[in-house]
Amino acid sequence: MNKDAALHSIVKESIIDLIKKGEYETNTKLPTEAEFCKIYGVSRTTVRTALQQLTVEGYIYRVQGKGTFVSENKVKQFLSSTVEKFSEQITMQGKNPSTKVISLKVIEANATLAKLFKQNIGDPVNKLERIRYVNDVPLQYEIAYLPWYKTPGLNIEACEKSLFEVLEKQFNLKVKKTVEHLEFSLADDSISGKLEVPNGSPCFSLETYTYESDGSVIEFSKTFFRGDRAHFIIERNY
Repeated sequence: MNKDAALHSIVKESIIDLIKKGEYETNTKLPTEAEFCKIYGVSRTTVRTALQQLTVEGYIYRVQGKGTFVSENKVKQFLSSTVEKFSEQITMQGKNPSTKVISLKVIEANATLAKLFKQNIGDPVNKLERIRYVNDVPLQYEIAYLPWYKTPGLNIEACEKSLFEVLEKQFNLKVKKTVEHLEFSLADDSISGKLEVPNGSPCFSLETYTYESDGSVIEFSKTFFRGDRAHFIIERNY
């Protein structure tokens, strides 16, 4: 193992541990690079690498001319079975959630969507784009597709609350289950603009297939989460 790589990893994990224990509190200034060198007995290059990784991972942020500070706690979201909606999960953490619809239009189904919704290529499909915010900072950007013949006249205002409630109340469509696929990705020009992060920033990409009780897919979505703001929890009961 590369010695420098091992050292900066040790420094990084130590700082994370101190942040989680509350010894470095949110929005407080961290020691300087020189001070960290003395604390850990390592080179400035090692400290700088550790701090760069902590910045990318969202644990700290830098203010030009002022120093390095501890970021707010990442937003927790449960991937296991839960009845809590996005707004409820965020509110329970003492944060302010909001959702904005940035686009809702009807497009023609391509081969993938036509197969998924058991339609013909060219059939109408609703394309819904939303951004979810926490304390007015973008957390996730979502693109959802729904077959138009089952969801004509989607209500934009209602979609800024709960899409599943819209499906049930407006169209009498009851969601039975979702299947989700989570991957790591990097923000391209479009996603970085929506999430207000630099191009190439780390993100989580979540593909979701939403099923009705008869086994048909009623919605397919792809959601991009800011890597520096999102924290996922998976709970299994045995």
